[in-house]
Amino acid sequence: MDALTTAPAAAPPLGPRLGLLTKLSYGTGSLAIGVGFYALSGSVLQYYLNQVVRLPALLVGTALAASLTVDAMIDPLVGQWSDNFRSRLGRRHPFMYVAALLAAVSFYFLWHAPAALSGNALLAYMLALLIAVRISGSLYEIPSNALMPELAPDYDQRTVLSSFRFFFFVVGAAVLSVLLNNVFLRKDAAHPLGLLNRDGYAQFAVVGALVAFSAMIVSCIGTQNRIAHLHAPPRRSVTLAMTWREIRATLGNPSLLVLLASGLFGGVAAGMRGGLDNYFYTHFWMLKPQQIGVLIPLGLVGSVVSVFVAPVLSRRLGKKMTMIALFTGSTISSLAPITLKLVGLMPPNGSPWVMVILGLDAVLVATLAISGFIIIISMVADVVEDNAVKTGRRAEGLLFATQGLLPKFTAGIGAFLAGALVSAVHFPTHALQGTVPTALMRHLVLLFLPGYAVLVGLSIVVLIFYRIDKDAHERNLEQLRQAAALADAALTTQSEAGVSPLNRTV
Repeated sequence: MDALTTAPAAAPPLGPRLGLLTKLSYGTGSLAIGVGFYALSGSVLQYYLNQVVRLPALLVGTALAASLTVDAMIDPLVGQWSDNFRSRLGRRHPFMYVAALLAAVSFYFLWHAPAALSGNALLAYMLALLIAVRISGSLYEIPSNALMPELAPDYDQRTVLSSFRFFFFVVGAAVLSVLLNNVFLRKDAAHPLGLLNRDGYAQFAVVGALVAFSAMIVSCIGTQNRIAHLHAPPRRSVTLAMTWREIRATLGNPSLLVLLASGLFGGVAAGMRGGLDNYFYTHFWMLKPQQIGVLIPLGLVGSVVSVFVAPVLSRRLGKKMTMIALFTGSTISSLAPITLKLVGLMPPNGSPWVMVILGLDAVLVATLAISGFIIIISMVADVVEDNAVKTGRRAEGLLFATQGLLPKFTAGIGAFLAGALVSAVHFPTHALQGTVPTALMRHLVLLFLPGYAVLVGLSIVVLIFYRIDKDAHERNLEQLRQAAALADAALTTQSEAGVSPLNRTV
């Protein structure tokens, strides 16, 4: 398809410059995504379902993988739907408002299963609520992400806007982790291992649901004044066959395929690591819930630093090279403490130096990883105009949905692998701290380390083939502006000649 013949649908929007209040409002919605990310991570939910609800580890891994697979199948449909949706509230905001209510209700009931349920009935209940929570997240996150390329067409400003999103994302995850581990799961006389306190998780769900709902609504209201300046898709009759052709054309973008391949390997690695974190913290490092509650929110420090580091580095080095360097450093740092302990170079468990080392490492890992994630989201935004030049359509929703599809799907595979590793070493159910043999934990770590390192390494290497730099992005923007100008001139000529705009083919 010739992009010039369809340029009105692809021309980048030009609205007023973004103010600080709009950036903050846009970023605030990611508080909800951070809450969901932490609560649904393997380190929390997989441990909860296996050790607290007492579902078998392999069934838990299977359920998590199934919910992520369903979510991954729905994401492209949400993206395509929001790209072509028309309403008084624009393309994106109706989905975001609906998501706020669905997220709050489904998140609450996920952690409030009826006491009478057990066995397969309990598993079915958990799976249904987990799918509902994940779908609500997609209904919000995909349209919200899709706003970024239109709110910030500039190559570098996109990285700034992405920084706001990731800052609030980490704040949401960090605050909820502090509350869960230091308040709701605090170790006391009634709960010698606070992580097994089922009532604590239920109280945590109330706070999580309220935070998610409030954050989404604030973001919707705070960005609603930009709707008039955003792209409105043309009215057209679209058949199912046309829809699938457009999806195939969009997903065939070479730079998008590179990002998807990276997400495939990285998603499996992240899902496997997340599913094992609480096992490592509790039985390998012998940390108390309060100590875990200190380590996890240290990522908040990294998120603050990342807001400044990511834009500066991407301007100086380019997005691709900066992201590769950041993810490489993050991987090495994240594996260093556990590797050093295996070879006897870490202080013994119980030493105050263990928390100091793990804490400093957590800050470094968070800074490097979050900076990398900020930039990679900005890279996806740059694919929007590259795709528009090639296809003549703005497809932000479909692009961001697809970028998030493989990581979700592969995170499910990672969660399944984590469950498989736990089963492979015959990890005991409802295990109290200090009762798990050291040899068993060492076996689990030795199974985990090489697989994780290889998967993350592959996710970094494939990014070498990403092709959109600042010059390419500027050329894409210029082509779209020229195409839009030609289309406007043609429309003016048709109007002067008496041809109704309603008869013009878009």
